[in-house]
Amino acid sequence: MEAVLALIGEELRDVEKQFRKDLESNVPLIRKVGEYVLSSGGKRIRPAMLLLAAKLCGYNGSRHIPLASVVEFIHTATLLHDDVVDSANMRRGLASANTLWGNEASVLVGDFLFSKSFSLMVADGDLNVLRVLSAATTRIAEGEVLQLICTSDVDLSEEKYIEVVVCKTAVLLAAACQAGAIIGGATPEQEEALTAYGMDLGIAFQLMDDTLDYIADEKEFGKSIGHDLEEGKVTLPLIETLRRCSDEEREIVGEIVVKEELVREDFDQVFALVRAHGGIDYTVRRARDFVASAKSRLEIFADSPVREAMFRLADYVVNRGK
Repeated sequence: MEAVLALIGEELRDVEKQFRKDLESNVPLIRKVGEYVLSSGGKRIRPAMLLLAAKLCGYNGSRHIPLASVVEFIHTATLLHDDVVDSANMRRGLASANTLWGNEASVLVGDFLFSKSFSLMVADGDLNVLRVLSAATTRIAEGEVLQLICTSDVDLSEEKYIEVVVCKTAVLLAAACQAGAIIGGATPEQEEALTAYGMDLGIAFQLMDDTLDYIADEKEFGKSIGHDLEEGKVTLPLIETLRRCSDEEREIVGEIVVKEELVREDFDQVFALVRAHGGIDYTVRRARDFVASAKSRLEIFADSPVREAMFRLADYVVNRGK
């Protein structure tokens, strides 16, 4: 992230200030929960992508700061809702908001952030940006429901899973890049390229997250290891394992993912199978494929420090777990 911060570090600090300003409310709990989630860390990849995309297209105005804040508002709202749906107790190494204030507060503050983000988009006044970001929020909601439908499905295909990833994660990164391109006055070809860059990078980001749920250090990962498995989420490392394992092993996994509560032996069994059948290695290779594709999207732009920073950001996505 060093190359990125060297270019837009000051602008990202302005986004943080804007975020806090936009959290203003007569209800103290909204600010308290919102600032807690904001201050709990995170690399601000989505705002960074909007800022970089705008800069790559030659943007020199000031609209990119509030719009980058909007993207982080949307993302923060999804985190609050996700943690309730997933019954998560950790987020970025700290107690999740729902653990501290309860599910009701988390859902309602998430609703506030979603609503506020639309008010801020309307204030910006660009219908194209509003169209892109509002469409992204709709697809995120669809992705959440699609993931719910796919829970504990040991027959889930890689193609169907990538569809979930596109809706749930990648679409917001793509929208951030597209919004940056729009305010930067990009040509249709440049806008399309930056949108595709964000989509590819978003898929790679989620695939690496899938691997970290099996192999990361819990303190560094910032949430419980094995939580996806506990929630019955069949992610790509397990999909690849199920594609390669024996019928007997498949039956074992099927019995584990539908359990209400897992014990240590359950995790150990599945982790061992994922390692034995190359589920992690396969997922990392697929993530690298998407990163390579993301980089290729930027070939229509001239070489520049901004383009190089976007290459580095893509590399960071697959190297952050190391």
